[in-house]
Amino acid sequence: MANLPTVLVTGASGRTGQIVYKKLKERSDKFVAKGLVRTPEGKEKIGGEADVFIGDIRDVDSINPAIQGIDALVILTSAVPKMKPGFDPTKGGRPEFIFEDGQYPEQVDWIGQRNQIDAAKVAGVKHIVLVGSMGGTNPDHPLNKLGNGNILVWKRKAEQYLADSGTPYTIIKAGGLLDKEGGARELIVGKDDELLQTDTKTIPRADVAEACIQALLFEEAKFKAFDLGSKAEGTSAPTKDFKTLFSQVTSRF
Repeated sequence: MANLPTVLVTGASGRTGQIVYKKLKERSDKFVAKGLVRTPEGKEKIGGEADVFIGDIRDVDSINPAIQGIDALVILTSAVPKMKPGFDPTKGGRPEFIFEDGQYPEQVDWIGQRNQIDAAKVAGVKHIVLVGSMGGTNPDHPLNKLGNGNILVWKRKAEQYLADSGTPYTIIKAGGLLDKEGGARELIVGKDDELLQTDTKTIPRADVAEACIQALLFEEAKFKAFDLGSKAEGTSAPTKDFKTLFSQVTSRF
């Protein structure tokens, strides 16, 4: 067990975060896993073990205990829009989405991610993997209208902050997330939202999670940012060689 890297995944009770946490736990020959969640319910949801910390990323002091002593940080926190109560699907139209007070993208995706990056830097963390989203090059992207939150604008600001931080980083801008089996598709890397114009613009959450963990293992993933999509299942051989995949990436932001 000596000298295994300790990896903290934040947003560990989220839909992609919990897959990363589980994968880290399964690979206890390579990693010591830690998780950060916002609530006691979130902690229970992923097994309630002592390696799961509760903290609020908007308050740097509350996340410091989780960050102490870690070697790598995987950031999977994100603001989540809620459907406005009272929507009746039988009446047609579209549901309205809102963010809860204090849980807007500016507070979660910008301030909360900046706090994590700053705390990790102070703690001497050697690698930060940040999961962002494709679509950030377009300020008029429909996702920015959700709850008037400008979510992709704030996510992109955090991505830029990490790229400028001096800490080795990998920024994975995921395509549309699918709740499908991982390890069954060929993964495609791109830049500047070019994949959004193709039919490879979606990716299973489990494949995003796997890419996060593989990024921790290869120098080729450091100081790089890339869009990540996939080909349809069954159309090509699934990606197994992540070193080669990361080697294709040349962009730093």
